[in-house]
Amino acid sequence: MPMMTGAQYEESLRKLNLVVYLLGKRVESPVDDPVIRPSLNAVKLTYELAHEPEYQDLMCAVSHLSGERINRFTHVHQSVDDLVKKSLMGRLLGSLTGCCFQRCVGMDALSALSIVCWDIDRERGTGYHARFEKYLAHVQEHDLVCDGAMTDPKGDRSLPPHRQADPDLFLHVVAERADGIVVRGAKAHQTGAVNSHEIIVMPTMAMRPGDEAYAVAFAVPSDAPGITYILGRQASDTRRLEGDTWDRGNVRFGGHEALAVFDDVFVPWERVFMYRETEFAGRLVEQFASYHRQSYACKVGVGDVLIGATACMAEWNGAAKASHVRDKIVEMCHLNETLFCGAVACAAQGHREPCGTWAVDTLLANVHKQNVTRFPYEIARLAQDVAGGLMVTLPSEADFRSPEVGKYLEKYVRGVAGVPTEHRARMLRLVENLTLGAAAVGYLTESLHGAGSPQAQRIMIGRQVDLEARKKLARRLCGIDDA
Repeated sequence: MPMMTGAQYEESLRKLNLVVYLLGKRVESPVDDPVIRPSLNAVKLTYELAHEPEYQDLMCAVSHLSGERINRFTHVHQSVDDLVKKSLMGRLLGSLTGCCFQRCVGMDALSALSIVCWDIDRERGTGYHARFEKYLAHVQEHDLVCDGAMTDPKGDRSLPPHRQADPDLFLHVVAERADGIVVRGAKAHQTGAVNSHEIIVMPTMAMRPGDEAYAVAFAVPSDAPGITYILGRQASDTRRLEGDTWDRGNVRFGGHEALAVFDDVFVPWERVFMYRETEFAGRLVEQFASYHRQSYACKVGVGDVLIGATACMAEWNGAAKASHVRDKIVEMCHLNETLFCGAVACAAQGHREPCGTWAVDTLLANVHKQNVTRFPYEIARLAQDVAGGLMVTLPSEADFRSPEVGKYLEKYVRGVAGVPTEHRARMLRLVENLTLGAAAVGYLTESLHGAGSPQAQRIMIGRQVDLEARKKLARRLCGIDDA
């Protein structure tokens, strides 16, 4: 089956029987809901660009299973070149959408599973890797969007899964059948879940004896019976319900997150990729996290947009030549390109796993993500500094169009001559959207907590850095150790 077009992707979502709730009500048609639709548009672009010659080298890859051209988001990395192109693709899409385009988490889950399923088979004699490759072929053949679901609600974080007061606070197996398993629980913060065809579930943390029912990884269709999606709120999300467009900031694209509830969902054995192998749960978490931390190259693309908006505001405010403004924009560029260096470095230093999949350098991936938890906040602060307070005191588009007061806004909101007041207002709303509004979910808070909290990366950095080797270098140079 050839790669889907954007229109075919949209039509494929219409065929799903999803159970979605938003603002307390069942959403009958998620594809057409004005709050959800911008996030669908962002995913749709990943299909559209794959058919444009200009972008095919980044957006497409050759399947190691079929030899066919596929969308890169369904690909399992086979070389350093694949890993580098993943970072370049993330920056490109971030710059074109100005938001989270929601597909990297599924791509990262596929690559992580390809490695860990092989490892379990090698040590336990199981047949997970063959199951996984059959599933991967299905995803590639039908050009599907996969949502990688890892984060559990966790309940009391001082207790392991099997000791929680409510066992459902970590997703777990509640029954085994001849044809499969039944699972119950929830996965939180599921970016793009409602725009996905498949949900790939993984453990949320390393497991210990007693947690066997929680050490489970599997895939199910996103509309499998028993799955309910409850969409989270975003700042200014109901602006999408208004007829006007200026106040949205990003007039076409956006993101969404959902709590995915699994209420006794059946999973056939052929879609189970880990079950009861507690000692491999942590390995899967770390492998997925490393890939996903690399994926935050997308924030560089969003940063490109914010830098461009800030430069426009500097010009339209008449402040572009001020030395301190120029210096702030240079600092934004420096921070943004430093983030990109980390994404490319962990790819360039990647290595081949025994199964054939190429993995990123774990240390550099965690260093990159640690920078992502900080730099976008400083970039956003500088953007707000240059844009000015009007960003948060600007009246609505409806006021601009008002016969009574619109004339005053047209007169008093104008900046430099030659720039329409509407353009200045729209750009201010874009800065607001990226730093305070709906897109700040993806650019700021997701940068902080996505792919694990900042402390999770610091723990991994501490594990990966070889301090003894560095101490030996120092001892040798100062004459303590004999050369």
